Amino acid sequence: MFVLDRNHRPLQPTSPARARKLLRQGRAVVARHTPFVIRLKDRTADQSQVDGVELGIDPGSKHTGIAVFTTRNGNRSGLYAIALAHRGSRIRDALTRRAAYRRGRRTRNLRHRRPRFSNRTRPKAWLAPSLRHRVDTTTSWTARLARWAPVRTVHVERVTFDTHLLSSGEPPAGVDHQRGTLYGTEVRAYLLTKWGKACAYCGATGVPLNIDHIHPRARGGSDRISNLCTACVPCNESKSNRPVEGFLRQAPQRLALVLAQAEAPLHDAAAVNATHWALWRTLDAAFPTVRAASGSRTKWNRLRTGTPKSHTLDALCVGELRAVDRIPERVIVVTATGRGSYSRTRTDKHGFPRLRLPRQKQFFGFQTGDLARAAVPRGKNAGTHTGRIAVRAGGSFDIKTTHGLVRGVRHTRFRLLQRADGYAYAHRTEGPTPSA
Repeated sequence: MFVLDRNHRPLQPTSPARARKLLRQGRAVVARHTPFVIRLKDRTADQSQVDGVELGIDPGSKHTGIAVFTTRNGNRSGLYAIALAHRGSRIRDALTRRAAYRRGRRTRNLRHRRPRFSNRTRPKAWLAPSLRHRVDTTTSWTARLARWAPVRTVHVERVTFDTHLLSSGEPPAGVDHQRGTLYGTEVRAYLLTKWGKACAYCGATGVPLNIDHIHPRARGGSDRISNLCTACVPCNESKSNRPVEGFLRQAPQRLALVLAQAEAPLHDAAAVNATHWALWRTLDAAFPTVRAASGSRTKWNRLRTGTPKSHTLDALCVGELRAVDRIPERVIVVTATGRGSYSRTRTDKHGFPRLRLPRQKQFFGFQTGDLARAAVPRGKNAGTHTGRIAVRAGGSFDIKTTHGLVRGVRHTRFRLLQRADGYAYAHRTEGPTPSA
């Protein structure tokens, strides 16, 4: 648990049991509900021993893992883990939809609106809004953690995929022929992510996987990443140098999936490559010590220490380390939801207004996205419900809990726990997370 002193300065994190004891004794108060932060009433940072913590960041296109840990003699002990889910794809879809609406209105027999493409300028190091979102959310959460914990060093995974080498299919040049301990893990890591850590031919998971050529090299196939897939040992040996069309002749649906997945674009890898330098520059300006490491190093550390695969555990293994003594048992899942829309009009499929929303966002002291607890004494919704709420002007709110959606709860039954901050929170046990 994160701890602040009486002046809101960060102290060394403590255990949940000690946090509960301090709250029972009246020595601390709750400063924030999620993530849980307490503030001491009788101690300052000058009166406390603060050793400091370190952050590990495993950036991804869809999910980013953040780990808070301490280091002693090269051994890391995980204290806190955050799985940050981005909404870059939704931003991209919204901008594409808006552009389609504007283009459609411009070409219809309506009031003429001249194109304004030539009067727009982009600053240096400009990123698309969907990519900028990934950088901003990651740096925002590192800044939040720095307010709640004494962060001394940040370790960030800066290099993940070389899309040029992944797609060119040509042999490497220069010093690429020097194959060290980490050689080959970039391509293999990408293929495991692309094929979901399963055999492309039979769908088996949890078994050893080989890298196989979909179109065999003996029949003219190349080493391009689009011609590679993961295959279990029986399928790899059974297929041999046969064409994939002949090998999966009895499974046409599986054949169609393999061929479609093989041509999948490198969107996720391109998004990571486009943002890793911007993320590095932002973190380097915000923290005194920022260290970078490659994805190959992270995987090597994870395999060497026997740490399971997940975004948060990858963040724990970023950079140089000797061993991992402890991993967090629970992970807080933070999903970027946004703070609503500036647009107060909803459109139909043709882009014309069909519904106008009220200008007011707050009703009866609540707004959509607030974290609240509802105590309903009787009726079909009887019980205590905790989660994010959706408000209505009539005073009948909906609340989304971990067990489902509860509709039609009066506003008088709610107690505010935390104001909406643009994120939804959930908890899960440590384990595998979605790819990218």
